[in-house]
Amino acid sequence: MQKTELAEQHINATSTTSPTTFSIGELAKSFDITPRSIRFYEEQGLIAPKRSGQARIYSKKDKVRLKLILRGKRLGFSLAETKTLFNLYDSHQNSVVQLEAMLQMTEQKRAILNQQLEDIRMLMGELDDVESRCRDELHQLTKG
Repeated sequence: MQKTELAEQHINATSTTSPTTFSIGELAKSFDITPRSIRFYEEQGLIAPKRSGQARIYSKKDKVRLKLILRGKRLGFSLAETKTLFNLYDSHQNSVVQLEAMLQMTEQKRAILNQQLEDIRMLMGELDDVESRCRDELHQLTKG
């Protein structure tokens, strides 16, 4: 058997199990994001794929981090906040420091969201008031 055939068999055999490395295209498809987004997260220092020539080779760790980045974005965490958590994790193998930081950030996020919710409620009340006055005035104008 030639080397290329052996390599293809190895790739096919490992592709049926959970892969240990991923291409940028595979990750992009997996998370329904663009390769450009992944490169941006790399530029920000959030993920660090290995290189093989020009190709990026992402590890399971990179895939997990990408999942955490996207989850953090959905929860309203900035990329800087996410990077802080990653740095804490990398520098402290004891997860207590990371968990305490996450709890503090979560409390801050919750306080911000509660304030925004209160602001929205106030604005909705003001809109209700304006709408009511407009309807009353319109009713008066069309009646008379």
